[in-house]
Amino acid sequence: MLNDLRRFSTSAFPDNLRQAAWSEVLEKVLLSSAPGGRSQPALDGHVSTSTSALDSVFAKLSSSPQVLLPHPANARRYGHAVLVLTLLDGSGLVADANESIALSPGDIIVLDPTRAWRVELHTDFRAVIARLESASFILRLVRTCGQELNKIDTRSGVGAVCLTLTRSIADELEHLGRNELPPLEATLTELLVACLSRQEHRAQAGQTEDSTSVQLGHLRRVCRAIESHLGDAELQIDDIGRLEDLSIRYIQKLFQVGSTTFSDYLKSRRLERCRLDLANPSLAHITISELCFRWGFKDAAHFSRAFSTRYGQTPKAYRAEPPKEADDSLRRGRPAQPPAPRPALRDTAKAPAALPPTDEQGSDARRHQFQNVLSDHARYATALALSPKRAAPLQSTAASPGEPLPNHYYVPVSDKTVHWGYFGRGIKPVLSVRSGDIVTIETLTQHASDDRERMIDGDPGAESVFHWTAEKKAVDRRGAGPMDASIYGRGAGEGFGVHICTGPIYVHGAEPGDVLEVRILDIVPRASCHPNHHGRIFGSNAAAWWGFHYKDMLTEPKQREVVTIYEIDPSPEHPHAKAVYNYRWTPQTDPFGVRHDTIDYPGVLVDPATVTKNHGVLAKVRVPIRPHFGVLAVAPREQGLVDSVPPGYFGGNLDNWRAGKGTQLFLPVSAEGALFSVGDPHASQGDSEVCGTAIECSLTGVFQLVLHKKAELAGSFMADLHYPFLETPDEWVLHGFSFPDHFAELGPQAQTQVYQKSSLDAAMLDAFRKARHYLMQAHALSEDEAVSLMSVGVDFGITQVVDGNLGVHAIIKKALFPDLGDG
Repeated sequence: MLNDLRRFSTSAFPDNLRQAAWSEVLEKVLLSSAPGGRSQPALDGHVSTSTSALDSVFAKLSSSPQVLLPHPANARRYGHAVLVLTLLDGSGLVADANESIALSPGDIIVLDPTRAWRVELHTDFRAVIARLESASFILRLVRTCGQELNKIDTRSGVGAVCLTLTRSIADELEHLGRNELPPLEATLTELLVACLSRQEHRAQAGQTEDSTSVQLGHLRRVCRAIESHLGDAELQIDDIGRLEDLSIRYIQKLFQVGSTTFSDYLKSRRLERCRLDLANPSLAHITISELCFRWGFKDAAHFSRAFSTRYGQTPKAYRAEPPKEADDSLRRGRPAQPPAPRPALRDTAKAPAALPPTDEQGSDARRHQFQNVLSDHARYATALALSPKRAAPLQSTAASPGEPLPNHYYVPVSDKTVHWGYFGRGIKPVLSVRSGDIVTIETLTQHASDDRERMIDGDPGAESVFHWTAEKKAVDRRGAGPMDASIYGRGAGEGFGVHICTGPIYVHGAEPGDVLEVRILDIVPRASCHPNHHGRIFGSNAAAWWGFHYKDMLTEPKQREVVTIYEIDPSPEHPHAKAVYNYRWTPQTDPFGVRHDTIDYPGVLVDPATVTKNHGVLAKVRVPIRPHFGVLAVAPREQGLVDSVPPGYFGGNLDNWRAGKGTQLFLPVSAEGALFSVGDPHASQGDSEVCGTAIECSLTGVFQLVLHKKAELAGSFMADLHYPFLETPDEWVLHGFSFPDHFAELGPQAQTQVYQKSSLDAAMLDAFRKARHYLMQAHALSEDEAVSLMSVGVDFGITQVVDGNLGVHAIIKKALFPDLGDG
């Protein structure tokens, strides 16, 4: 066994068992808990613990507010261990009978588990708690110290190293084995000893020195602090002032003495770190943009200019052939190479057909006037057609004769009604509805650009979204990344999130804690508008670089991306899809002149002249279609923009083909108005979506949005819903993820780390726990009954392996409970 890792989220447990499960984990780190200062409906937390070969325990916690106390049995059983608590996010205090100390992010406190103290965490928090079993000499330092509470100074020096190590252990806890933890805990122990032994000496340092020595000492401290925070892109001089308890004016004076400024020194140190990394062959796999971002530069172009000015070479040239002579003065002053002109992509759009001559109806002037009138009318009609509007009521939706029909709205897809590649509680709604209203929503696949002629041309909505010329890109932001393309240079939004989502829809009265029921009443495919394919339906499948298969290819080239275009036949008798042709992706240059060697940025139009189409592929295959929406989401609770790729508690990119016509998806509301969005339409997909995509096909859905207020759900399974719950006519489907709430579990870097740390084992465990919880809560089974039933009657399947937060679903057939009738 590589490690003794245990991970769980309290949402996987019934309310009455949550505290017991949480307490069981806290006991491993010699703690007990009590609720925090504010009232909470139920404990909400996530925890990972791992035990080393020396029986020390490391726990990573994220939770709602609570009070942590030493476990009552500590004095009897654990007189030799020491506790180290590192607060990563949140605020609170630690107190005993004599004093109290405020806690803020980055603080470390060393505690004797046999003494009486309390850690009060007043906000949602993330923390690392280490129970060190082989640190009795630390305990002696703690017990002989004049202070009862021992807070480590992490602003600089050894304390800063200690904080960095603790954070690193937290980030990699899932990947550290039992035998890999002891050397890390030994290092942590030595650092703590150094910190505790020098507390008083550091406080007295410099009191008897002359003013010059004091200034030099302060400058060294400032430089060390800068060095330890070089990777912080937001680092400012006032941050260093707070860290070192020095005024901004005094720090400026220190650098003036050294004939430089704070900002110049900071930039020079960052450039030097980047230079060393560029010359390091072991880092050749990391892109230049990643390296500059790693050391605090926000903009790759600015970094390149600054590097070229300082060292006389572009970063690319320096990496290719680092100079043997390291004297910077020999290379300064050489002019940087001007950027190459950006080539334009050939415009493949067809010009509109000319009007027929009208000589018999009048003069050329009249004909031109007629053309202008038609043009104005077309522009007006198109703008009207692409705006959300009230539609005629659907006669089939009244619950009983005489009951008023719900309002019906229509949301067409256009550059004004979509957000591309991200979710967010701050996105302006395109429509407001009330509970029970019906909304017909058009959606577009982001892969329509794989065959522009079949899936974009002649379609006003699609053309407005995909419009991209050298002068303008209609939907500029495509992804949750930075708008200035500072990391990879691919385009605004960087492509961190790829799905075209229509919405969001604001639901009146929706509040956090409520549940939004999304009833999928109908799904209709979007037909081609091009004259050569008018009325026919097409979709694209891309076997892409993010697919599960990509690094396990048999034939050359071993890593390749292949696009297959399908035609969809939706006939009721035998609905199916048939391949039309495929082609291997070749480098494409977008209208802004950026070259895309892979499918790395959404909506890049493929120039058909640059690819070779292979017809007759999959000639004997007919793929049964099952239209569905890969993305069904409400807004996450987090501030800012959220990448649309990893699914989570809010729904999102579930990629479950069962979410089709006639089903209901229940989503926990986390933001006012719910803010429902839909996208990533699929004609068909298999469980796992193994090559990275389904048959991506634009669809129109008819949805009824029904709000369930939290007060009305009291006592039911839905009262505690923390994840997307799908109901089909025959099944209940529960979605498990590697990280049920990757934001809470992984912290500020969650949107990056979720791609690195996910596993199917963790997703399976989450699906198992959710299924157990559901059976115990909704069907009143005991735990033993639930476990037996899951083994003999519940199907667990792999939803997807390509969306960062990997998915496993549990399917519970309604036939298992015949007394419930239709469920």
